[in-house]
Amino acid sequence: DPSGNPLSWIETIADATSAWRGRYAAIGCAVTGFVEDGTWSALNKSTLSIPDRFPLVKTLRAVFGLPAHALNDAQAAAWGEYRHGAGLGQDMVFLTISTGIGGGVVVNGRLLGGLAGHYGILRFPSTDKSRPIEDEVSGRWIAQQAGTDAETVFARARSGDASSTAIVTASAQKVALLCQDIQLTLDPARIVIGGGIGLAPGYLDQVRALLPDLGARLKPQIVPALCGRHAGAIGAADLAFSAL
Repeated sequence: DPSGNPLSWIETIADATSAWRGRYAAIGCAVTGFVEDGTWSALNKSTLSIPDRFPLVKTLRAVFGLPAHALNDAQAAAWGEYRHGAGLGQDMVFLTISTGIGGGVVVNGRLLGGLAGHYGILRFPSTDKSRPIEDEVSGRWIAQQAGTDAETVFARARSGDASSTAIVTASAQKVALLCQDIQLTLDPARIVIGGGIGLAPGYLDQVRALLPDLGARLKPQIVPALCGRHAGAIGAADLAFSAL
């Protein structure tokens, strides 16, 4: 409930899962935004507005009475895909294209923390400098451009609607440029893409087709996520368990 607050959300989850008490030894938590030193802040208030540096891990420990580990949701999903999905245990970057854009980076078997992978708040030369890239690419943007939900836009595009096709193409074009920049800066073995927009039928094919023609060595290997919407939960659980 976006009108609520982090404490009420955590208490709601605790109430909903009360029957599970005694069946788990730790809490793994994946959230949108920036997690550092156990605190949680928003990087893009238009995606989710929360108080700066909310004591997330401390609150989880108090509510559940157990050890807790928290991190950004896309970083958690990156780890989930690296360990149990399309990452195949190789150096990788994960991108989720959904309501917003998130990401995570795994190098030499280590998930990079802090701001690493927060690609959604980048500013591109081709974008409005006052807005992050996710405000001109994501599902929220696609819906705003068409005055309907993103799922309808994709359905209309598949039916040949020119305006819907142009909206989807504009989104895919910026993601293609982002993937090329990621390849040139980190040279990962693969870029794994998930999220409702990223995994929408035909979207990744468009992204691949719109990659700049810089030669085979410079072209990123873009693959779909395998863990689906569970990637973040899987990654958070794996990290919480390994921290025990």
